[in-house]
Amino acid sequence: MLSLLEKMDTHFLQVLHIFIGLIILFGLLQIIKLYRRKKELLKNFKSFLGPSSHWLYGHNREIHRGQELKKSLEWAEKYPYAYPRWFGGFVAVLVVNHPDYAKTVFGHGDPKAMTTYKFFLPWIGKGLLILDGPKWFQHRRLLTPGFHYDILKPYVALIADSTKVMLDKWEKMIDKDATKSLEMFEHVSLMTLESIMKCAFSYQSKGQTHRELDSYIKAVYDLTYLVSQRVRTLLYRIDLIYRCTAAGRSFLEACRVAHQHTDKVIEERKKSFRKEGELEKIKQKRYLDFLDILLCAKDENGVGLSDEDLRAEVDTFMFEGHDTTASGISWLLYAMAQNPEHQQRCREEIKETLGDRDTIHWDDLGKIPYTTMCIKESLRLYPPVPGISRQLSKPITFCDGRSLPKGSLVAINIYCIHRNPSVWQDPEVFDPTRFSSEKSSQRHSHAFVPFAAGPRNCIGQQFAMNEMKVALAQILLRFEILPDPAKPPVPIPQVVLKSQNGIHLLLKKLS
Repeated sequence: MLSLLEKMDTHFLQVLHIFIGLIILFGLLQIIKLYRRKKELLKNFKSFLGPSSHWLYGHNREIHRGQELKKSLEWAEKYPYAYPRWFGGFVAVLVVNHPDYAKTVFGHGDPKAMTTYKFFLPWIGKGLLILDGPKWFQHRRLLTPGFHYDILKPYVALIADSTKVMLDKWEKMIDKDATKSLEMFEHVSLMTLESIMKCAFSYQSKGQTHRELDSYIKAVYDLTYLVSQRVRTLLYRIDLIYRCTAAGRSFLEACRVAHQHTDKVIEERKKSFRKEGELEKIKQKRYLDFLDILLCAKDENGVGLSDEDLRAEVDTFMFEGHDTTASGISWLLYAMAQNPEHQQRCREEIKETLGDRDTIHWDDLGKIPYTTMCIKESLRLYPPVPGISRQLSKPITFCDGRSLPKGSLVAINIYCIHRNPSVWQDPEVFDPTRFSSEKSSQRHSHAFVPFAAGPRNCIGQQFAMNEMKVALAQILLRFEILPDPAKPPVPIPQVVLKSQNGIHLLLKKLS
């Protein structure tokens, strides 16, 4: 009996030693893999100077929350074309700060960098934002009709109605306390979400007080923060670890809320399709909305979008169609508050264009050039998407002869390009005349890229510009916008450009 126990102990120890040996071997292989990866990255970026980095943490310890953009401007000033940014010791990306470099990257037609964008997948799936190759091209072609002139035209009245609902709420709020500032992003997000719901999905408004919309906006706010947090945190990049954290659980719950909302939108439309019968009846509507076009879209083989693809595109458009425009409008209002002389000139132009009307129409959008220049100048200073990344599908050579191999990661820092002093005189000054036709024709083609550029530019940029024009016009007709000196915003890159402490403004009703 004792001999049997001794044999079992010996066998157990042998197995344990083998197991420990395998763990050590696996660890050594991973260390060798990381070492080779580090050497490869150092070789790839050897011709690009950059700020010194820690061997393990990279630049992560140098960038503090709320100071990300300030630090990126400091580095862009020292390295005006590009520099390597290390996310930990074994992940690096070339950050591009100059329009010459941006032009080369945008013209390259590379896919999004999945090392970053993969964190969006549980949320928005493989929609147009993330897709690549033939499937991206197919989806882009199927979705392009959704942004045709005839589709966008009736949206103006719907956006104007949503804006009016928001303004009525503001009027009641300042009647109660005119000295209290309002946080813009919260209100504007609800308005832009309602607008996208009405325009793209024929949603019937419930006065921007519907609890479901509030919960969706909170979910999107949480998701943008959690994704940006995950990109910055080395351990969070490991799926197994992230799923066990409070942040990971919050991310999954926010995804569930967002998907619940979009699933409901899709299912209600499918029910109406089944109720009305053939799709031809849908096509006879006065105008097709975005969801109609998605459901009716067929490729050359007569194949439409799968349920998975449909949901991904709805999730993508729901997010991009409301959160980016909410950022653009909120920062635009802040820019107007900071520059009252430009605000007044816009107001006068709008009044002259509209006459006795209090609602802007489609035909008015092209008759407010100064207001349009102010919107573009705000987009220059506060781009809704401050940066995008690409993974090179083939080697690239820049204008100065420096190059990167296939597979390298490149981040185009739109925020810094828009403030590059070699391109923009006094870049921190709000000057709408930069966008006069004369000055625009003399400027670098890629100095102003709020909607990106090249084949993967923003498909909804015209919709976004129209919404910003409508919202600003309606707001300036009703209110004077004033800054709240006690609560200056702190811009942070959180997928879209937001403020760490909100965007607080004072409103004064115009007689």
